[in-house]
Parts: sequence; C-alpha cells; structure tokens
Amino acid sequence: MIRKTLALGLSAWIGAAALAPEAQAQALETPLVASGFSSPVGLFSPPNDPTNRLFVIQQAGRIRIIENGSTLPTDFINLTSLISSGGERGLLGMAFHPDYQNNGKFYVSYTDTAGRSVIRQYMVSSADPNVADSSSGVTIYGPISQPAGNHNGGCIRFGGDGKLYFGLGDGGGAGDTANNAQNLNTPLGKMVRLDVDIAAPYIPSDNPFFGATPGLDEIWAYGLRNPWRFSFDRDTGDMWIGDVGQNQWEEVDFQPASSTGGENYGWRLKEGNNCYNPSSGCDPGGLTDPVHVYGHGGGNCSITGGYVARGPLLPNYAGRYFFADYCAGDLKSIDPSSPGVATNHDSDVSISGFITSFGEDSNGDLYCVVSAGRIYRIQEECMASINTYCTTSPNSAGSGALITTTGTGSISDNSFGLAASGLPTTGVPGIFFYGPGQATIPFGQGTLCVAQAGIIRIKPPLFSSFLGTVNRSIDFTTFPFDSGAGAITPGSTWNFQFWYRDPGFGFNLSNAVEVTFCP
Repeated sequence: MIRKTLALGLSAWIGAAALAPEAQAQALETPLVASGFSSPVGLFSPPNDPTNRLFVIQQAGRIRIIENGSTLPTDFINLTSLISSGGERGLLGMAFHPDYQNNGKFYVSYTDTAGRSVIRQYMVSSADPNVADSSSGVTIYGPISQPAGNHNGGCIRFGGDGKLYFGLGDGGGAGDTANNAQNLNTPLGKMVRLDVDIAAPYIPSDNPFFGATPGLDEIWAYGLRNPWRFSFDRDTGDMWIGDVGQNQWEEVDFQPASSTGGENYGWRLKEGNNCYNPSSGCDPGGLTDPVHVYGHGGGNCSITGGYVARGPLLPNYAGRYFFADYCAGDLKSIDPSSPGVATNHDSDVSISGFITSFGEDSNGDLYCVVSAGRIYRIQEECMASINTYCTTSPNSAGSGALITTTGTGSISDNSFGLAASGLPTTGVPGIFFYGPGQATIPFGQGTLCVAQAGIIRIKPPLFSSFLGTVNRSIDFTTFPFDSGAGAITPGSTWNFQFWYRDPGFGFNLSNAVEVTFCP
C-alpha cells in the first residue's frame, strides 16, 4: 500500500525540479530480455558502449554478458573463489570506469570468504572485449569487517564528478545496536566516496570529513541502514538512495548534485520520518529526511532502489524515479516535483519473480533484475499512430501509386518499413523521402505532401518490380534515422512519400503517410 507522506528538507531542490515533466497516462510494458541467470543481483552497461551490452552480476560471483539479445556462453569474469555467497552476501556491485572505453577498468564489490566487504579493480582483456583479465585484480578499498551476514549494502556507482561511491549497511542484526550508522569512526551505515584516479588510499581531499576528528576521511554521508541500491541521475547528477527500513518504513533518500557531502540521513535515530531510537525526541536537528516513505502494509517489506528515467523508451516518464519493493513485487515511480506520492505500475506490467535490482544501459533505458533469473526491460506500451493522407486528385495521376507501411512504429521493435504499389512495371526509379511537416503543393504530375523544409531523402534509389512495387526497410540504428536532423525517436511524428519516374507523365508522387512513433 502506498502511503501519502510529506517530503521535508527539499525546498531548494523542489524549486529547480518543479519543471520536471509529469508522467502521462501512458501504459508501461516489461518485455522479457533474457533468462536463465543464477541469483542475478545487478545489471550494468559500460558508458558509450558501441553494442550496448548488458553485464549481469550473479550473487555467487559470475558475470555474464547479454549482447544483441543473446547471453554469451563465456563468463566475463568468474570470482566465485574469492566470494562468500548467500543471504545478503556475495558479489553485490559493479561499476565501469567513466573512461572504460580507453582504460578498460571496472570495479566489483563483494563479500570475501571471511565475510568482509571489498572493492577490487580489474581490467578487461586486451584480446577479447567480452572477457576480463582475472589476474589484474587490485583491492582499492577494504576489507571492511561485517559484524553480521546481513546489511552488507554493496552498491557501487560512479557519480558525475568521476568519483566512486560505495554504500555500506550498518553491520546487520536488527536495530543497529552498536549505533554504527551514527558513528563517524566506522564506514558501516555510510556512503563512502573514493577517487580511483589518485594514489592509494584513493580518498579525495574534498570529502566532508577529510582530516577531521572524529570522522573517517572516506565518509561522504551517514545515517543509512542498508542502502542496497542507489543511483545517479545521468542528466542532473543527483543521487537517489533506496534505504531498506527496519520493521515499519521504507525510504527513498535524495542528495542534489550540488551537495558537498556530510548529510545525516537519520538512522538509527529515525526510521523513515518517525522516531526509532530514542522512541521520541529523536531529531537533534540537521537531519536530512527522506523524500518518500512507505509502510509495510500490502506485502511491502524491503525497498529496491532504482533509477531516474532518461532513456528513449520512456519519453513520457522522463525525470521520474523508478523503484520497487522486493516482497510486494510491484514497480513504482515518483515525480520529483511531488515525491511524497508514488504511482504503482503493477497493473501495467508483468514481472515474474522478486525484483532484486534495476539496471540502466548505455542509452539510459531501464531494466528490472528478478531473483528467478530473468531480466525485463521497462518501456512505454507502444501505440504508434499511422494515418494516410493527401489522396485527392491530381496526386498519383497516371499509374496511381499508393504508399503503405510495414512492421510496427515501435523504435525498440525496429521492424518498420515502407512500401509503394501501383507503380509502372517497367523498372522505373524512385525514392522514399520524409520530413516533419505536411504540405499540398502541385509538383510534376502529383502533389508534394511533405513540406520542403527539412526533407530527408532515403537513399539509394529503388526500381519498381515487375509487380509495380518497391519496399524499403528502415533501420532505426543507422543514419539518417538514428541521429541528426532526420532522427526518428519515440514520440516524434514524420511524414513519408514516394517520388518516381512515370513514363508519359514525367515524374509523379504517391500519396503520403503520417507516422507518430512509439518506444
């Protein structure tokens, strides 16, 4: 059950975020991308990856790659010999260096065989981009002793500042009996910030507690119970944290990109917006309250933090933060301009299993990672609009050519095509073209139905078949359809027509078709 709450401590951010678009009444769908994984707990993609590969981490220590819709047979890396797995332990995080395309560095977070939290750096193999060099491992942080087997956190992410952030839980057990989250002399219950591009111990001097006593130099923020999954908005750089609650409240925490660190998110003083320990008078001032909380009714028990939608498959949800509850199994989102109220998308989507994590590919599209070994993509339900127009005389004089579409208007399906029929059967040349505007202009023996401004010609020319037809497949991943003035994107509307040589008439045009494309 979603509970309406007040979002406090956001006055500066709300002023800037009020312009964020509100989700439209556009249904979502979650097509299955891949299956057959063993306890997957994360999905990642290298920045600017040329094939948009998806790297799936499995809790026991193996990383697999999905490329062009297929799971590759060989592990990217197998770390099982280094890892203790089970419960909340195992291979828990992965992050690619922002300059991965040039330096080949990536990072993993895991629980080692002694039950301690570790971050290690590895390199991709110089011989195969789909295989890592398992001998290249270097520990850059840890090992950090864990008092219990739960609340290991483990999420690692690079921020827009190029620094590596590491979320650690409070040490486990229940109720943070050691008060680790409020103790600045331990990394437990903290957000740690590292600079992997400087010398060990990789701690940037602009961390808020650098050189201070008390306060470990690596601490960036504190007062977290178990920040299982956090992420950065790829457009704004803001941080969103899904912090798992105790017995009653789950919360979403927020840190603007302008922050200089040092936030205290309140645990164990508070659980959500409510006092936990002490049971009253718990707020000494200076705490950063969550932007969204929800209770444990309706089967809820544990938040799975997600991402802000920025990809091309969610144009009507751009700027909304997606997350889930592990036990309830539902998909939710909040609008930054009113984050206290969540939208539940459970009636839209079909996801079989418990959502352990979310993923974001190099395009910014979002995925759900499910305990049952499945990966789902989150996208808007495709409702392309296709309308024929410009059919009155004198258009298509003579042979009377007609234009139609094939496939669907879905960008992700990438099956869209154009066809023209009723052409001369003598192999005459012609060309499809498209543009953003409509017109009705006499042109040769036909009518130009696409406004001349911004017309894009689809090359090379085609020749009519003995049946008087031509066909053209449109690949949205190639030029001019993928970039520049002719880019076809979800929500864009384009007008298409066919020009051809018409013996006895000079040249002619088909009628036209207007297409509004969808994800």
